[in-house]
Amino acid sequence: MRCTQWRQVLLDLAQEALVRSAAEYVDRAVQCQLSSHDDGEHYGLLNDAGEYGTALWLRWLGRTEVESVVLTDCPVVAPGPDGDGCGLFTDHTEQHTWEDTLEEVSCAS
Repeated sequence: MRCTQWRQVLLDLAQEALVRSAAEYVDRAVQCQLSSHDDGEHYGLLNDAGEYGTALWLRWLGRTEVESVVLTDCPVVAPGPDGDGCGLFTDHTEQHTWEDTLEEVSCAS
């Protein structure tokens, strides 16, 4: 399951992200993309960094330590001929994105 921590993207970091990524917009809040964890750094995806194989991430620890960082994409893919690529960055902690299992919700009434 994914981490439930969210972080507002401050205006100066959003403007920096627009310049660094050449994107048309940046979300005003991001959710940590790592597997569920209680402490340590959190990482929310802002946008592609413009250079192939990299992305711009918002990294935060607590309430005051916040910065944008360019990180290289995780090169690992799921097993099998149609394996999904990991949506995180190189050397991330915990599981790859395809290893996180989402809670199943029954649609039957």
